[in-house]
Amino acid sequence: MYKHIFFDLDRTLWDFEKNSNEVLNELYKKYDLFLMGINDCNKFIERYKFHNEQLWDLYRQNKIEKDKLRDERFKITLKEFGVYSSELAVNLGKDYVTHCPKKTNLFPHTQATLKYLNARYKLHIITNGFEEVQYQKLENSNLIDYFEQIITSEQVGFKKPNSQIFNFSMLKACAKPYNSLMIGDDLNADILGAQNIGIDQVFFNPLEHPHSISNITHEINCLSELEEIL
Repeated sequence: MYKHIFFDLDRTLWDFEKNSNEVLNELYKKYDLFLMGINDCNKFIERYKFHNEQLWDLYRQNKIEKDKLRDERFKITLKEFGVYSSELAVNLGKDYVTHCPKKTNLFPHTQATLKYLNARYKLHIITNGFEEVQYQKLENSNLIDYFEQIITSEQVGFKKPNSQIFNFSMLKACAKPYNSLMIGDDLNADILGAQNIGIDQVFFNPLEHPHSISNITHEINCLSELEEIL
């Protein structure tokens, strides 16, 4: 029987895409990027996301540091549109990091599901996101009180799917793999990472992306389905 439920945060509870898009739209208008020749806001957001994800892949592999990721993602995007301004890239980066965690869009049924689970299990967070930003997201979205332990990769020194962060989380929460469940949207970081140390998993797949992993414990496309499982 499960006693501990571990959640990922971004794209599992906190709607990263929606929140990020809102901020990027606001920054596009604030800095008059249209007047700089960036004529299509949606295209700007699309290219930013492409470069951001490439840099995040490098960060997850420990090939770049956090500051490099934050400094480069807007700089590279602007250059693609023929805008060569380090000052603008820095300002966009600072504003993005400041305003994004203030956004509070959650996936449907997040609050109700957490309330249901919190009465029955000990809930925790395991996230690869930057520590100071993740705490802000949890606080601003009124989620933080649901969770007993909030474990970040920066705190541990290892990122999911590395078994070290899962082992640390077990120790911190006084949990064991056999009485724990990991819920997340990332097949590699969350699902395979949990499988590697014997933790059951729930793959949150709201867009029903096809995949080839057959031994996932559970798969859902809406958080409300957790009440049926648990």
